Amino acid sequence: MRLKKRFIVFIAVIQSILFLAHYFLYETWTFRFQPSARENHFLQIALSALSVSFVIASVLAFSQTNRAVRVLYKASAIWMGFLSFLFIAALLSWLTFGFASLAGVALDFHSLVKALWAIGFAFGLYALLNAGWTRITRVRVRLENLPDAWRGRKAALVSDVHLGPVRNRSFLRRLVAKILREDPDLIFIAGDLYDGTAIDAVRAAEPLNKLTAPHGVYFVAGNHEQFGDDSKYLNAVAATGVRVLKNERVNVEGLQIVGVPYNSATSHGELAAVLRQVPIDRDRASILLTHAPDHPEIAEAAGFSLQLSGHTHLGQFIPWSWMARRIYRQFVYGLSRIGKMQVFTSSGAGTWGPPLRLGSNPEIVMLEFE
Repeated sequence: MRLKKRFIVFIAVIQSILFLAHYFLYETWTFRFQPSARENHFLQIALSALSVSFVIASVLAFSQTNRAVRVLYKASAIWMGFLSFLFIAALLSWLTFGFASLAGVALDFHSLVKALWAIGFAFGLYALLNAGWTRITRVRVRLENLPDAWRGRKAALVSDVHLGPVRNRSFLRRLVAKILREDPDLIFIAGDLYDGTAIDAVRAAEPLNKLTAPHGVYFVAGNHEQFGDDSKYLNAVAATGVRVLKNERVNVEGLQIVGVPYNSATSHGELAAVLRQVPIDRDRASILLTHAPDHPEIAEAAGFSLQLSGHTHLGQFIPWSWMARRIYRQFVYGLSRIGKMQVFTSSGAGTWGPPLRLGSNPEIVMLEFE
């Protein structure tokens, strides 16, 4: 009951924010510009419908998988991305108009709004196209005490695919083909393979049947798999032959790999307790696979050589990218170091919410060990 009440409050807050954002767009467009009564009525109806579309689509997506819901969700999610750019453009319009007024410079406010919204729309369109172009990011990682057999070998890292209303089995099939063309020795899937919405988990994961590597394919659950009971997702992944790691260690020709799912790594104490239960040999190279780069200091204290994560999406686009950088600091993306341990955080292959990316690229990471 308490969880349901919290969910209702959360939805109410989000919907209120969206109402205010759309109202701000309306006021910006109509300031010093009087549309006809018919145009104004249409504008009010359109913005009102758009303001509730994403919340309605999101709620439906957690229980429905039909085509109509998928189309509604994708369309509303795209609009949420464009809304961010138009909102920023509107803010810039008011700021520019305010400074110009203080300086005694006359500006045609409506023309300024149209120009900045056109630029915002162009950014949104590029971000939409960019989100569908998956890159290969190549990184060399030098690990101390790496077994000689692993020098020069490659590992693929993919995270945050987010199979659901926007990304589907066809998208995963293309990712698998792209990974296999790189011929990796080892493959890591760092969580959020699924979006957490209603889905045929087994059917969606079928392309993973072809994802193979000489030294194995390993998966850990992300937060989107663990919104509730994660068994349907983990069973679907395991059925494809991918090794699901849940607070356990495997040794692959002298390389130690530990997988910790998201829910076991959300707090300092819990992650530390898990890592004490699966101790590693500090005199040999080791990798911690966990979804989020939340507590790398705990992994470093446990003696790991390298942590592999995703989760941040590098914010996908502004202003969320600013927030992601503030939260995760140097661990928000790419290769970084804390003490003796290195951390690589991927921006992910898919998207969550708006399928847009600007300033972050969807990627498959190819790590070459030295």
